[in-house]
Order: sequence, then C-alpha cells, then structure tokens
Amino acid sequence: MFSQAITVAVFLVSLASAHFSIEYPESRGDSFATGASQYIYPCANVNQTAKTNRTTWPLTGGSLNLDLHHPWSYIFVNLGLGTDYPTFNISLINPFLNETGNGTLCLPEVTLPAGISPADGTNASIQVVAVGETGSALYNCADIVFKNDTETLSADKCSNSTGVSVSVVAQEVNGSTPSTSTSSAAASSSTRASAASAVGSSPVIVAGVVAGLGALLMSWFL
Repeated sequence: MFSQAITVAVFLVSLASAHFSIEYPESRGDSFATGASQYIYPCANVNQTAKTNRTTWPLTGGSLNLDLHHPWSYIFVNLGLGTDYPTFNISLINPFLNETGNGTLCLPEVTLPAGISPADGTNASIQVVAVGETGSALYNCADIVFKNDTETLSADKCSNSTGVSVSVVAQEVNGSTPSTSTSSAAASSSTRASAASAVGSSPVIVAGVVAGLGALLMSWFL
C-alpha cells in the first residue's frame, strides 16, 4: 500500500512538472485542481465565476509572466474581449513563440494588435497555449480589465530564469525567412528590450489551438 502511494505521488509530481502556469496576470484558478485539466480547451476547465479575479492591464498591452516546465515549448497568447466567456479570436503573438528552457519566462509588454483599442474598464481574458515535445496543447487563462492608469511590470519584477530564451517563429515570405528576435537571461537589461521586441503587434486572428497541433508544427520544422 505504501509503495502504491509513493507511485501515485511520483506520478502526480511528474504530471505537475510537465505543465505550466500563468504567474502574471493572476491566473483564473488552479488548473491542477480536481475536475480541471490543462488539456481541456479553452481554459483547462477552470470556469469564470462571479468571484473571478481580474488583474488590471494597460490599454495598449501589459506584462505576461509564465512558469514553464518543458525543455522547450511553442507559446501562443490569445485575447478575448468581454466579460463572460469571450472568444479568444485575437492573437497577441505573431505568429507564436519558440521558448527554450525550464523556469520563468517574462514578457515585459505584450502589445495589442493594430486596430484593437479597448476602452478604460473593458473586461477581457487572456489564453496561453503551450505545445511541448509530446505534441499536446496545454491551456491556462487569466482574466483582466484594461485600465488607463496601469503600468507594465518593472524590470526587477520581470526577468527570465537563467537558461530561458525565446524567439518569434518566423513566417516564410516569398521563399525567404525574415530574421527573428531572441531574448535570454544572459543580461537583464537586454532581455527586457529583446523580449518586448519579440512580441508581435499585427492582428493575426486565430479561432483557437487544438490538442495535437504541436505534432503538426514539429512536422513542418523537421
């Protein structure tokens, strides 16, 4: 019985370590709780309630801090405007990020695409999708409210873990691939600037990311 308990405990620890969490803005809820699963679209089966915490975000976009536990991940960040179960049809990353390393990834400013101008007090939700080496998509969400008196995180509160780096996956245009921006924790000052430039600002619209997308993506790059 004791050995079985140890086995279950090890399994649960390994399961949690293979997932990720949103540290900022505040996550909607515990996606490791009973009934929740990060494999469930769109928000890990963590539903909005009247008590949902909303983090204030600047009108032009704000900071995003993730805790990642895969050797590498493809990261998608989507936005849905509205209060009750909005559709995540606005992509904040163009087209998506290629992240390497375990630990904290902090993007100082995820800017809103051109043409997206929420008014002060507008409620919205952020969906983060991580696709790792297994090819399965993992989901987490955070609820926000846009405010004109809110600032992004300061440099001392937004830095990457040592060994964590990120770059935008470039799209091939007319047979050529444009250069990409990369950020790492090698130098905190350059990390902040590079991470900010690595976040796309064009209005790429996506309806959602489904489980198994990672396998397709990897087949493109192999």
